[in-house]
Amino acid sequence: MEDGENSGGTFDGSYNKLEDFSGDEDTLYPNQRKQQVSMSIVRPESSLDHYKLLTVSLAVLAVILLMVDIGLGVYYRKLTGVQDTVTDIGSEVAKLQATYNTAIQSRDEAKKQLASEISEQKLTQWELEHENKKSKTYEKLTDKFQMEIAALKSHMPMIKEGCRHCLAGWTFTNSLCYYFAFSDAMKRRSWQEARKFCTKQGGDLAVIDSREKHLAISDLINNYQDPTRPISHSGFWIGLSDVQEEGTWKWLDGTRLTEGYWNDGEPNNVGNEDCAAIYPRGNPFKAWNDAPCSYELKWICQMTPRSAS
Repeated sequence: MEDGENSGGTFDGSYNKLEDFSGDEDTLYPNQRKQQVSMSIVRPESSLDHYKLLTVSLAVLAVILLMVDIGLGVYYRKLTGVQDTVTDIGSEVAKLQATYNTAIQSRDEAKKQLASEISEQKLTQWELEHENKKSKTYEKLTDKFQMEIAALKSHMPMIKEGCRHCLAGWTFTNSLCYYFAFSDAMKRRSWQEARKFCTKQGGDLAVIDSREKHLAISDLINNYQDPTRPISHSGFWIGLSDVQEEGTWKWLDGTRLTEGYWNDGEPNNVGNEDCAAIYPRGNPFKAWNDAPCSYELKWICQMTPRSAS
Protein backbone atom coordinates (compact mmCIF):
# COMPACT_ATOMS: atom_id res chain seq x y z
CA MET A 1 0.00 0.00 0.00
CA GLU A 2 2.66 2.15 0.89
CA ASP A 3 4.23 1.24 -2.38
CA GLY A 4 1.04 2.12 -4.06
CA GLU A 5 0.74 5.22 -2.17
CA ASN A 6 4.24 5.78 -2.90
CA SER A 7 3.52 4.97 -6.45
CA GLY A 8 0.63 7.28 -6.40
CA GLY A 9 2.58 9.78 -4.75
CA THR A 10 5.14 9.33 -7.27
CA PHE A 11 2.63 9.77 -10.15
CA ASP A 12 1.18 12.77 -8.55
CA GLY A 13 4.49 14.09 -8.01
CA SER A 14 5.35 13.45 -11.56
CA TYR A 15 2.15 15.07 -12.77
CA ASN A 16 2.79 17.96 -10.59
CA LYS A 17 6.19 18.16 -12.05
CA LEU A 18 4.72 18.05 -15.50
CA GLU A 19 2.36 20.79 -14.61
CA ASP A 20 5.17 22.65 -13.15
CA PHE A 21 7.10 22.09 -16.26
CA SER A 22 4.18 23.19 -18.29
CA GLY A 23 3.95 26.20 -16.20
CA ASP A 24 7.54 26.78 -16.65
CA GLU A 25 7.13 26.46 -20.39
CA ASP A 26 4.58 29.19 -20.27
CA THR A 27 6.95 31.11 -18.27
CA LEU A 28 9.76 30.44 -20.69
CA TYR A 29 7.83 31.37 -23.93
CA PRO A 30 5.27 33.89 -22.89
CA ASN A 31 5.96 36.31 -25.84
CA GLN A 32 5.95 33.63 -28.51
CA ARG A 33 2.62 32.40 -27.46
CA LYS A 34 1.28 35.91 -27.41
CA GLN A 35 2.55 36.47 -30.88
CA GLN A 36 0.99 33.29 -32.09
CA VAL A 37 -2.27 34.25 -30.51
CA SER A 38 -2.05 37.76 -31.89
CA MET A 39 -1.12 36.42 -35.33
CA SER A 40 -3.92 33.97 -35.22
CA ILE A 41 -6.20 36.79 -34.34
CA VAL A 42 -4.76 39.35 -36.88
CA ARG A 43 -4.13 37.05 -39.95
CA PRO A 44 -7.68 36.91 -41.37
CA GLU A 45 -8.00 40.74 -41.56
CA SER A 46 -4.50 41.19 -43.02
CA SER A 47 -5.19 38.65 -45.74
CA LEU A 48 -8.37 40.47 -46.61
CA ASP A 49 -6.57 43.76 -46.89
CA HIS A 50 -3.93 42.09 -48.97
CA TYR A 51 -6.51 40.73 -51.35
CA LYS A 52 -8.20 44.10 -51.53
CA LEU A 53 -4.89 45.76 -52.31
CA LEU A 54 -4.15 43.15 -54.92
CA THR A 55 -7.60 43.57 -56.41
CA VAL A 56 -7.19 47.33 -56.52
CA SER A 57 -3.73 46.97 -58.03
CA LEU A 58 -5.06 44.65 -60.69
CA ALA A 59 -7.91 47.00 -61.38
CA VAL A 60 -5.50 49.93 -61.66
CA LEU A 61 -3.26 47.85 -63.88
CA ALA A 62 -6.26 46.90 -65.98
CA VAL A 63 -7.21 50.56 -66.25
CA ILE A 64 -3.63 51.45 -67.21
CA LEU A 65 -3.55 48.69 -69.78
CA LEU A 66 -6.89 49.86 -71.08
CA MET A 67 -5.58 53.42 -71.33
CA VAL A 68 -2.43 52.17 -72.98
CA ASP A 69 -4.54 50.15 -75.35
CA ILE A 70 -6.71 53.16 -76.07
CA GLY A 71 -3.61 55.31 -76.51
CA LEU A 72 -2.09 52.77 -78.84
CA GLY A 73 -5.32 52.67 -80.77
CA VAL A 74 -5.40 56.42 -81.02
CA TYR A 75 -1.73 56.44 -81.97
CA TYR A 76 -2.36 53.76 -84.54
CA ARG A 77 -5.25 55.78 -85.91
CA LYS A 78 -3.02 58.84 -86.02
CA LEU A 79 -0.21 56.81 -87.55
CA THR A 80 -2.63 55.45 -90.12
CA GLY A 81 -3.80 59.01 -90.73
CA VAL A 82 -0.18 60.15 -91.09
CA GLN A 83 0.47 57.32 -93.51
CA ASP A 84 -2.61 58.33 -95.45
CA THR A 85 -1.40 61.92 -95.33
CA VAL A 86 2.06 60.82 -96.49
CA THR A 87 0.41 58.82 -99.25
CA ASP A 88 -1.65 61.85 -100.21
CA ILE A 89 1.44 64.08 -100.08
CA GLY A 90 3.33 61.56 -102.22
CA SER A 91 0.46 61.57 -104.67
CA GLU A 92 0.42 65.37 -104.71
CA VAL A 93 4.20 65.44 -105.10
CA ALA A 94 3.89 63.05 -108.04
CA LYS A 95 1.21 65.26 -109.56
CA LEU A 96 3.36 68.34 -108.96
CA GLN A 97 6.35 66.54 -110.50
CA ALA A 98 4.28 65.64 -113.53
CA THR A 99 3.06 69.25 -113.76
CA TYR A 100 6.63 70.48 -113.34
CA ASN A 101 7.87 68.13 -116.07
CA THR A 102 5.09 69.33 -118.35
CA ALA A 103 5.97 72.95 -117.55
CA ILE A 104 9.67 72.25 -118.26
CA GLN A 105 8.76 70.62 -121.56
CA SER A 106 6.52 73.56 -122.43
CA ARG A 107 9.28 75.96 -121.45
CA ASP A 108 11.82 74.12 -123.63
CA GLU A 109 9.41 74.15 -126.54
CA ALA A 110 8.75 77.84 -125.94
CA LYS A 111 12.51 78.47 -125.89
CA LYS A 112 12.92 76.64 -129.18
CA GLN A 113 10.05 78.57 -130.69
CA LEU A 114 11.46 81.83 -129.33
CA ALA A 115 14.91 81.01 -130.73
CA SER A 116 13.33 80.22 -134.08
CA GLU A 117 11.36 83.47 -134.04
CA ILE A 118 14.46 85.42 -133.00
CA SER A 119 16.37 83.82 -135.86
CA GLU A 120 13.57 84.72 -138.27
CA GLN A 121 13.46 88.24 -136.84
CA LYS A 122 17.22 88.55 -137.22
CA LEU A 123 17.00 87.35 -140.80
CA THR A 124 14.18 89.81 -141.45
CA GLN A 125 16.23 92.58 -139.85
CA TRP A 126 19.24 91.74 -142.02
CA GLU A 127 17.03 91.64 -145.08
CA LEU A 128 15.54 95.00 -144.10
CA GLU A 129 19.03 96.45 -143.64
CA HIS A 130 19.96 95.03 -147.03
CA GLU A 131 16.89 96.55 -148.65
CA ASN A 132 17.55 99.88 -146.91
CA LYS A 133 21.11 99.78 -148.16
CA LYS A 134 19.89 99.05 -151.68
CA SER A 135 17.34 101.83 -151.34
CA LYS A 136 20.03 104.28 -150.22
CA THR A 137 22.23 103.15 -153.10
CA TYR A 138 19.37 103.69 -155.52
CA GLU A 139 18.73 107.11 -153.98
CA LYS A 140 22.39 108.01 -154.40
CA LEU A 141 22.34 106.78 -157.99
CA THR A 142 19.14 108.73 -158.61
CA ASP A 143 20.72 111.86 -157.16
CA LYS A 144 23.82 111.26 -159.24
CA PHE A 145 21.78 110.78 -162.41
CA GLN A 146 19.77 113.89 -161.65
CA MET A 147 22.95 115.85 -161.13
CA GLU A 148 24.41 114.48 -164.35
CA ILE A 149 21.21 115.35 -166.20
CA ALA A 150 21.29 118.85 -164.74
CA ALA A 151 24.97 119.14 -165.64
CA LEU A 152 24.31 117.91 -169.17
CA LYS A 153 21.45 120.37 -169.56
CA SER A 154 23.69 123.22 -168.49
CA HIS A 155 26.49 121.75 -170.56
CA MET A 156 24.39 121.30 -173.75
CA PRO A 157 24.94 124.82 -175.11
CA MET A 158 28.70 124.41 -174.69
CA ILE A 159 28.57 121.00 -176.34
CA LYS A 160 26.58 122.43 -179.26
CA GLU A 161 29.15 125.18 -179.64
CA GLY A 162 31.84 122.59 -179.17
CA CYS A 163 30.46 120.66 -182.12
CA ARG A 164 31.07 123.75 -184.26
CA HIS A 165 34.49 124.73 -182.85
CA CYS A 166 35.94 121.65 -181.05
CA LEU A 167 36.59 117.95 -181.45
CA ALA A 168 33.90 115.44 -180.46
CA GLY A 169 33.64 115.20 -176.68
CA TRP A 170 35.19 118.63 -176.09
CA THR A 171 33.42 121.62 -174.56
CA PHE A 172 33.51 125.16 -175.88
CA THR A 173 33.62 127.89 -173.22
CA ASN A 174 35.41 131.19 -172.80
CA SER A 175 36.44 131.00 -176.46
CA LEU A 176 38.47 127.83 -175.85
CA CYS A 177 37.89 124.09 -176.20
CA TYR A 178 38.19 122.00 -173.01
CA TYR A 179 38.24 118.27 -172.46
CA PHE A 180 37.13 117.02 -169.02
CA ALA A 181 37.99 113.41 -168.18
CA PHE A 182 34.67 112.85 -166.39
CA SER A 183 34.08 109.30 -167.61
CA ASP A 184 34.80 106.52 -165.12
CA ALA A 185 35.88 104.38 -168.05
CA MET A 186 39.02 106.49 -168.25
CA LYS A 187 41.45 105.60 -165.49
CA ARG A 188 43.24 108.28 -163.50
CA ARG A 189 46.70 109.28 -164.60
CA SER A 190 49.77 111.05 -163.31
CA TRP A 191 50.40 114.68 -164.28
CA GLN A 192 52.85 113.72 -167.03
CA GLU A 193 50.58 110.98 -168.47
CA ALA A 194 47.60 113.33 -168.44
CA ARG A 195 49.66 115.93 -170.32
CA LYS A 196 50.63 113.31 -172.92
CA PHE A 197 46.94 112.54 -173.50
CA CYS A 198 46.24 116.21 -174.11
CA THR A 199 49.16 116.76 -176.45
CA LYS A 200 48.14 113.74 -178.52
CA GLN A 201 44.76 115.42 -179.02
CA GLY A 202 46.48 118.61 -180.22
CA GLY A 203 46.21 120.52 -176.96
CA ASP A 204 47.78 120.61 -173.45
CA LEU A 205 46.72 120.72 -169.81
CA ALA A 206 44.39 123.65 -169.05
CA VAL A 207 45.77 127.06 -168.23
CA ILE A 208 43.37 128.84 -165.84
CA ASP A 209 44.78 132.34 -165.85
CA SER A 210 41.61 134.37 -165.33
CA ARG A 211 38.74 134.58 -162.89
CA GLU A 212 36.17 133.85 -165.64
CA LYS A 213 37.94 130.68 -166.75
CA HIS A 214 38.33 129.45 -163.15
CA LEU A 215 34.66 129.98 -162.22
CA ALA A 216 33.40 128.33 -165.41
CA ILE A 217 35.64 125.27 -164.91
CA SER A 218 34.81 125.07 -161.17
CA ASP A 219 31.11 125.14 -161.97
CA LEU A 220 31.47 122.28 -164.46
CA ILE A 221 33.48 119.96 -162.20
CA ASN A 222 31.15 120.73 -159.26
CA ASN A 223 28.15 119.66 -161.38
CA TYR A 224 29.86 116.35 -162.21
CA GLN A 225 31.14 115.67 -158.72
CA ASP A 226 30.46 112.15 -157.37
CA PRO A 227 29.57 112.60 -153.66
CA THR A 228 30.58 108.98 -152.91
CA ARG A 229 34.12 109.61 -154.09
CA PRO A 230 36.69 110.92 -151.57
CA ILE A 231 37.71 114.51 -152.21
CA SER A 232 41.34 113.39 -152.55
CA HIS A 233 40.34 111.34 -155.64
CA SER A 234 38.13 114.06 -157.14
CA GLY A 235 40.83 116.42 -158.37
CA PHE A 236 41.73 117.36 -161.98
CA TRP A 237 45.26 118.11 -163.13
CA ILE A 238 45.81 121.56 -164.62
CA GLY A 239 48.85 122.95 -166.47
CA LEU A 240 50.52 124.53 -163.38
CA SER A 241 53.70 123.38 -161.56
CA ASP A 242 56.82 124.52 -159.73
CA VAL A 243 59.03 121.70 -161.06
CA GLN A 244 61.67 124.09 -162.44
CA GLU A 245 61.97 126.17 -159.25
CA GLU A 246 60.45 125.26 -155.92
CA GLY A 247 57.88 127.80 -154.84
CA THR A 248 57.72 129.50 -158.22
CA TRP A 249 54.54 128.32 -159.89
CA LYS A 250 54.37 128.66 -163.69
CA TRP A 251 51.88 127.76 -166.40
CA LEU A 252 52.91 125.49 -169.25
CA ASP A 253 53.45 128.48 -171.53
CA GLY A 254 56.07 129.75 -169.01
CA THR A 255 53.84 132.49 -167.54
CA ARG A 256 54.26 132.96 -163.80
CA LEU A 257 51.19 132.57 -161.64
CA THR A 258 49.85 135.94 -160.55
CA GLU A 259 46.63 134.92 -158.85
CA GLY A 260 45.89 131.46 -157.46
CA TYR A 261 42.78 129.95 -155.92
CA TRP A 262 44.51 127.79 -153.31
CA ASN A 263 42.79 126.04 -150.45
CA ASP A 264 43.73 127.19 -146.94
CA GLY A 265 47.34 126.21 -146.13
CA GLU A 266 48.13 125.41 -149.77
CA PRO A 267 50.49 125.03 -151.47
CA ASN A 268 52.42 123.33 -148.68
CA ASN A 269 54.73 121.05 -150.71
CA VAL A 270 54.21 118.14 -148.32
CA GLY A 271 55.94 115.11 -149.87
CA ASN A 272 57.47 116.96 -152.79
CA GLU A 273 54.20 118.30 -154.23
CA ASP A 274 55.17 120.09 -157.44
CA CYS A 275 51.99 119.88 -159.54
CA ALA A 276 48.65 121.67 -159.15
CA ALA A 277 45.11 120.25 -159.30
CA ILE A 278 41.66 121.79 -159.08
CA TYR A 279 39.03 120.16 -156.81
CA PRO A 280 35.22 120.46 -156.65
CA ARG A 281 34.56 122.60 -153.59
CA GLY A 282 31.64 124.68 -152.40
CA ASN A 283 33.89 127.72 -152.27
CA PRO A 284 35.52 127.96 -155.70
CA PHE A 285 38.13 130.40 -154.40
CA LYS A 286 39.61 127.55 -152.29
CA ALA A 287 39.69 124.92 -155.04
CA TRP A 288 43.42 124.38 -155.72
CA ASN A 289 45.88 122.02 -154.04
CA ASP A 290 49.45 121.08 -154.77
CA ALA A 291 50.08 117.32 -155.06
CA PRO A 292 52.88 114.92 -156.04
CA CYS A 293 53.10 114.81 -159.82
CA SER A 294 53.05 110.99 -159.67
CA TYR A 295 49.67 111.02 -158.00
CA GLU A 296 46.88 109.70 -160.25
CA LEU A 297 43.93 112.03 -160.88
CA LYS A 298 41.52 113.04 -163.62
CA TRP A 299 42.60 115.95 -165.86
CA ILE A 300 41.45 118.90 -167.98
CA CYS A 301 42.81 119.54 -171.48
CA GLN A 302 42.71 122.85 -173.34
CA MET A 303 42.82 123.51 -177.08
CA THR A 304 42.40 126.48 -179.39
CA PRO A 305 39.04 126.20 -181.21
CA ARG A 306 38.90 125.63 -184.90
CA SER A 307 37.18 128.17 -187.07
CA ALA A 308 33.46 127.57 -187.66
CA SER A 309 32.61 126.53 -191.19
